Amino acid sequence: MTVERSITAMAGFFIILSVLLAVYHNMNWLWFTGFVGLNLFQSSFTGFCPAALIFKMFGVKTEAEKATSE
Repeated sequence: MTVERSITAMAGFFIILSVLLAVYHNMNWLWFTGFVGLNLFQSSFTGFCPAALIFKMFGVKTEAEKATSE
């Protein structure tokens, strides 16, 4: 799995989790959903994503790195 796919998988998981927590626990969990969406939105313009840095620290390769290594 690449960094790009890991980010979308993690974002999707966090959104589903926070919506479920909002429905079954407390509506304030929707703030977390908004934070995830806002972070995805800003990273599409700036290219900066904290999750990408974390995945890279754990050794997950980007699409470009994977394409050049094959």
